[in-house]
Amino acid sequence: MKHKTLIRRVGMGSVIALAALQALAAVSADEARKLGGSLTPVGAEMAGNADKSIPDYHGGLKDMPAGYQKGSGVRPDPFAADKPLYSIKAADAAKHEARLTAGSKELLKRYPSMRIDVYPTHRSAAFPKYVLDNTAKNATSVKTTDGGLGVEGTYAGIPFPIPKTGNEAMWNHLLRFNGYGYYTQYDSINVDSAGKAVLATTGQINVEYPYYDPKRSGISGENDIYFRTKIAYTAPARRAGEALLAQDYINPMKNGRKAWQYLPGQRRVKLAPDIAYDTPNPGSAGASTYDEGWIFNGALDRYDWKLLGKREMLVPYNGYKLTYAKEPMAVTAPNHLNPDFLRWELHRVWVVEATLKEGKRHIYAKRTFYLDEDSWFALASDQYDARGQLFRSGFASLTPSYDLPSPSASAQWFHDFVGGSYNVSGLLGAYPTGLKNIDALPAAQWSPEALAGAGVR
Repeated sequence: MKHKTLIRRVGMGSVIALAALQALAAVSADEARKLGGSLTPVGAEMAGNADKSIPDYHGGLKDMPAGYQKGSGVRPDPFAADKPLYSIKAADAAKHEARLTAGSKELLKRYPSMRIDVYPTHRSAAFPKYVLDNTAKNATSVKTTDGGLGVEGTYAGIPFPIPKTGNEAMWNHLLRFNGYGYYTQYDSINVDSAGKAVLATTGQINVEYPYYDPKRSGISGENDIYFRTKIAYTAPARRAGEALLAQDYINPMKNGRKAWQYLPGQRRVKLAPDIAYDTPNPGSAGASTYDEGWIFNGALDRYDWKLLGKREMLVPYNGYKLTYAKEPMAVTAPNHLNPDFLRWELHRVWVVEATLKEGKRHIYAKRTFYLDEDSWFALASDQYDARGQLFRSGFASLTPSYDLPSPSASAQWFHDFVGGSYNVSGLLGAYPTGLKNIDALPAAQWSPEALAGAGVR
């Protein structure tokens, strides 16, 4: 009754303004003190679940496993000796339904050869001290702007370790710690509905997160770039020589994504404003959109974001066998990835639901994202069309770079349930570089003018 009285007194316009102010508020100092106590420094529950199938958190994986060579970008599997606890196939999927994403259930339902091998859970996500220290500062200082579409007052850490809204949770994913910068060479493979696998692209990619520059005290200006990537394609022959540069700003409503593309046939660099949102990604033969890279990337403005809470879910995790597979084609099978290369674990995830705003355009009317509580990486997503039917699903396997330490999720794959095809990307094992954490490139390397020569390394 008091709420209704308030609405009558201040008017609907003021109610909307009050709601916006509430979304802007950081958590109290008392609530922030949970970090490092009942909550991990980045906001996950420190304790495991009741039966300890999810264990307590002890700081993540920081010890180097046997066989790791210092400075190498190729990381041996620290859990290679683990055996599956159990496997899920279509016949017993109903028993595990509550812990399966819609995409996982659809794969089990459609394909008798699909199985989910569930391994012991290892909470392996770990962070450098400066990221944890800055996350503690962020808890009481960071605010969203423009109705949750931008952020301000943030330090180089997780911006909202105790999120209250869907926008805040998604900003945690967008500003997740993945190292300051890295370089890798990778393969992307398309598998059509007939089960034929073909090389989609081989690429050399540089990724930088200026947001995590340890020399900076914070980042809040609307002109500040928080993420940038440069990709040079070297194979197959029809795409060799292409290059792409994209960068995202801390307030996309003031500064939208800027992207440039170099096409050898045109011999020039041109602006590429369509490399965003639901433009089909040609590297996946249209099985995914540009904003599905890393499960989600880019601006939040086309959806309303609702935080549904936490769930215990079976998600890809500690996927060293997949990411560093020496023969990338071996990880594929007709209709789905080869289950022998996948490791699924039980983890708590934040569930965020995105509903397309009225008047906005996107091929997905509704989307569900599953964000790992320990790392804030999105590990799975389900996409629905305007009829409410499951259209596509994406997965990413957390594969921590324990040497930094840093969470990482290079390998990602997307299923198109309408076309029956799928794409898997971020396979690093065929190349000796692995995933190399590197210092910042010279500023000139991030200019559009340098893009034409990006494939020369």
